[in-house]
Amino acid sequence: MKSKVYFSERRSTSGRKSLAVKLGKLFDRLGYKDVMEKGELVAVKLHFGERGLTTFINPVFVRVVVERLLKKGLKPFLTDTNTLYIESRHNAVDHLQTAVRHGFGFATTEAPIIIADGLRGLDSKDVSLSGKHFETVKIAQAILDADSMVVLSHVKGHVISGFGGALKNLSMGCSSRAGKHMMHADMVPEVQEDKCRGDAVCVHHCPAHCITMVNKKAVIDKELCIGCGECVAACPHEAIKVDWTEDGNLMQERMAEFALGAVQDKRDKCCFINFLMDITPHCDCHDWSDSPFVPDIGILASCDPVAIDQASVDMINDQHGLANSKLSGSYLQGEDKFANLFPGCDYTRQLAHAENMGLGSREYELIKVG
Repeated sequence: MKSKVYFSERRSTSGRKSLAVKLGKLFDRLGYKDVMEKGELVAVKLHFGERGLTTFINPVFVRVVVERLLKKGLKPFLTDTNTLYIESRHNAVDHLQTAVRHGFGFATTEAPIIIADGLRGLDSKDVSLSGKHFETVKIAQAILDADSMVVLSHVKGHVISGFGGALKNLSMGCSSRAGKHMMHADMVPEVQEDKCRGDAVCVHHCPAHCITMVNKKAVIDKELCIGCGECVAACPHEAIKVDWTEDGNLMQERMAEFALGAVQDKRDKCCFINFLMDITPHCDCHDWSDSPFVPDIGILASCDPVAIDQASVDMINDQHGLANSKLSGSYLQGEDKFANLFPGCDYTRQLAHAENMGLGSREYELIKVG
């Protein structure tokens, strides 16, 4: 059976058809009023964006969702988890300051902020599942303690997973620091010496302190490397690459298993909203934003995380690529934009494995909401 995915286009022609109004209509179509009971604690899972980034979800959109939850008598809180890399969201203190700095404070959103895995990213619980790679996954405590969840995802590319949407938000975004280590296992980047300029940007961004400079060239200690991929994204010269072996691509499946663990106790009480705007090549974990590689499309909403991600991929690939972007080809409508951005990274593995585990369906019915 096809899952329902609701869609509102980016264009707005009047106040009655503004994006905020459309978002409210989309959220209402998900039927949250029927499955979430008064007094429930609702985790509104989103990404607050790294300092310096400008393409995170607009806090005004978050308020639209929060207002509806409050009107129903629910108790929403905004949440995310701490990062492996050492920047402005590495611990709860810095993370909260960054969230407020980006406009997600109570005055704007009317919801408190709780960092789901605690002060240092250690607060988590093992969730049992029958996965191909894991029997237990480590999910942030506040995510598990919540009665229901609304997942707001800014769709974009990603240097490690190729594509980032609802599944990545559930997996990397809902896991503790130890869980993130588990997903990144076996992924070791390699330095291309002919491209390395010795500026040591990668050294600064490495959370494992496994990169040193030898004769003005970066050298990665593979024994210490945790496979987070921060050096790959940080290098401005594209001198560090991931060797996408079979083991490397297995991270897609590991992500899908963590995504299942994040919602396993509340499968019927989760809603997903994907924002297909400012669709950039890289994750919102960077302290800068590259140019979008396709035009703004709109907003998708569904109760199925697999279907909404599949619909996001399809709609993005159906766009004409933008010339002033990271794309080096695949500009035509229908060509795979993500495969061009990150060749060798099979982002479809996360979708296929999530579907195989029963997390959702890649078959969907697209329903337009005006």
